[in-house]
Amino acid sequence: MKIIVDANIVFSGLLNTKGKIGDLLINSHGLLDFIAPDFLRIEIRKHYNRLIKISKLSKEELVESEFQICKDIIFISEEQISKANWLAAYDLVKDVDEKDIHYVAFSKQFNRKIWSGDRQLVRGLKRKDFEDFIRTDELFAVRESLKRRRK
Repeated sequence: MKIIVDANIVFSGLLNTKGKIGDLLINSHGLLDFIAPDFLRIEIRKHYNRLIKISKLSKEELVESEFQICKDIIFISEEQISKANWLAAYDLVKDVDEKDIHYVAFSKQFNRKIWSGDRQLVRGLKRKDFEDFIRTDELFAVRESLKRRRK
């Protein structure tokens, strides 16, 4: 199963690699495929100081956390998204949160759900009949089901 991963999920994983989100990102190789826009790498670096302050991790520990969290994420260039999907995504996010346009455009391009903890985004887009989201608990259940099937 392929999933679009947004920044707040990655940040949550960075801050707590042992939590449910961290576990999903680190321990789902071969079961779940995570996709994210290239710009997410820049977002992580842009917020390094804040992440260090919040997490109380050293820079070295945060770098290791980033490696663990991002090692199985497939980062894809935004250039792969069609103009039509950028425009459709903009129409959806323009009065919700324009910063999330990448995730919606990727969802439309690859016909995949977005894994997001951004309640404002989820609620705002559901009001516009965009419901291609998956919650952490749902994703955890999917992974566990896939694990059982493989045994």
